[in-house]
Amino acid sequence: MPGRSDGPDTAPRSSRGRLRPYYASRTLGDAGVRLLVAEDDGPLRQALTRGLRQRGFAVDAVADGAKALTHAVVNAYDALIVDVLMPGRDGVSLCRELRQRSLDVPILLLTARDGVDDRVAGLDAGADDYLVKPFAFDELLARIRALLRRRSAVIPATIRVADLEVDTRRQEVRRGGRPIPLAPREFAFLEYLARHAGEVVSRAELAAHVWDDNHEPGSNLLDVYVSRIRKKVDGEGALPLVHTRRGAGVLLGLARDDGAAE
Repeated sequence: MPGRSDGPDTAPRSSRGRLRPYYASRTLGDAGVRLLVAEDDGPLRQALTRGLRQRGFAVDAVADGAKALTHAVVNAYDALIVDVLMPGRDGVSLCRELRQRSLDVPILLLTARDGVDDRVAGLDAGADDYLVKPFAFDELLARIRALLRRRSAVIPATIRVADLEVDTRRQEVRRGGRPIPLAPREFAFLEYLARHAGEVVSRAELAAHVWDDNHEPGSNLLDVYVSRIRKKVDGEGALPLVHTRRGAGVLLGLARDDGAAE
């Protein structure tokens, strides 16, 4: 919920000491983003996955380069976080393979090597950025946000839909000036709808960008979240903004008589 941390103040340290302690940030616009973390160090992979999910990212995590390639080809990710030294396929060759397949997803390489030649090799292979271990978690978040900004169209810090305001930086929501408390995943759900206000967002698109591989496609989780958001956003006699279109998806906006939205 806005105004408090959703997790511990410090992340567990990797068995190799690669992740320094971090403190929860409350001014991130990270919702509605799906990431792939490819890291063979189990404790570090788990710490990264947990920390990113606490901030509203949908995260898939794998332990080797071969699985990372399969996931990156099959799924639509907003960015990849890839360790250079992995079994099966190293991070540099993974970058090269993805670029040869014309996949332009942003890639952030993680490595314990800080030599110039190592960084040049990774960047020449198609990586967009390079982060040397050990690193602060907040720096990782900042680099992810920078990659997403470079790729995405400029989106205002506050998205307004009728009298609904969604502050993407502070993760705060207001309707008619009234604060609406949302859990991180609820905010991610609403923010993605707000970014596509007036459009019908399909169930598959919501599942891909708000959840990760832990989401069961046949579950009623999406319906549960639609119900939660509708109660919080459209409560207290306000004009309905959250609409479902049977067989199509979910729409955010003021509905017109023809069933569309403004």
